[in-house]
Amino acid sequence: MAGMKTLLWLSFTCSVGLTFIVLACVLYKVGWPALVLPFFLFAPLPTLIANRYTVNTGSSNSGMDLAIFITMAFVVSSFAMPIVLARTPLKAPTIEWGAAFLTITGDIVVYITYLGFFSLVYQEDHNYAIW
Repeated sequence: MAGMKTLLWLSFTCSVGLTFIVLACVLYKVGWPALVLPFFLFAPLPTLIANRYTVNTGSSNSGMDLAIFITMAFVVSSFAMPIVLARTPLKAPTIEWGAAFLTITGDIVVYITYLGFFSLVYQEDHNYAIW
């Protein structure tokens, strides 16, 4: 039952992160912060695919290293995009800094949720009966 409670908390924190993104769009009347949503969808995919085809040999796996690199590129891009939008152009930025901070806060919450979910799923003594 502890696994089910953890999944419920993770779904709640993910919805809180997405609420920050929606607030950034609504409060500042711009839709640009919503462009980080595809990053949320595509960030875990390379690692999930590589983990599916990885054999645990204990040695270095270049496929998994490449997947982690691509995943980190998605993560860094989702943090960098609101900063770039808040800084360009200098006279009239695309989004305000408040929207950028709300978007970055949503990024932090969602990626911590991803980290918690994957640590729950890939732990050694995982009980598969909750699925």
